[in-house]
Amino acid sequence: MISETKFKTNLAEVEEKMEQACVMSGRDKSEVKLLPVTKNWPSEIVSYCKNAGFDRVGENRVQEALSKSADISGMRWDLIGHLQTNKVKDVIGKFSRIQTVDSLKLIQKLQNHCCRLDSKMSILLQVNAGDDPAKFGCSVDQASALLEFAISQDHLLVDGLMTIAPFVPDDMGVARACFDRLRNLRDRLEMEFNFELKELSMGMTLDMQEAIQAGSTMIRVGSALFGNRS
Repeated sequence: MISETKFKTNLAEVEEKMEQACVMSGRDKSEVKLLPVTKNWPSEIVSYCKNAGFDRVGENRVQEALSKSADISGMRWDLIGHLQTNKVKDVIGKFSRIQTVDSLKLIQKLQNHCCRLDSKMSILLQVNAGDDPAKFGCSVDQASALLEFAISQDHLLVDGLMTIAPFVPDDMGVARACFDRLRNLRDRLEMEFNFELKELSMGMTLDMQEAIQAGSTMIRVGSALFGNRS
């Protein structure tokens, strides 16, 4: 595991890259948030984030996040990994936001469990904007129906959209096209439903520059902050 000093150095480098991307695209750096992704790392890593001023981190696995949240107080948790419907009962009241809502069935399950607990849940709709068969998410064509259903649920708060670009490191234009497609979809859905979708969660360590230039409001970064864990 890296030291907290090394984490701070990595964080400064990531923030510098984010600022440079904002300058290149004519955006204010305050428009893009950094979400540290702490999957596969112990609770101490979450403490590093908390000490650096973060109040929210991303986790891919439900049980891993629940274990860490028992160790670390004062932190909000975003689920950024695929959520199976049989795990919905485990996330209500434990996660601040689910970024990977991608089906009518999952929306209904979240609504039903929130109703039972008299709780509300913030969500992002995950769209497979790159048409990548290896990724989860609804299709661009399905997004309108998904949003219409989601905003009709009184216990769900739809904050925006999320996508994961296809992994093609030799051609970053593939990622940029995916991100542009999600932004265009967001703009169209806002007009169609007269509903603000303020969050565009897109971009990770390798494609953060392309995501910021395309309009991302949240970059999900793990390895650039914490290194690659074997």
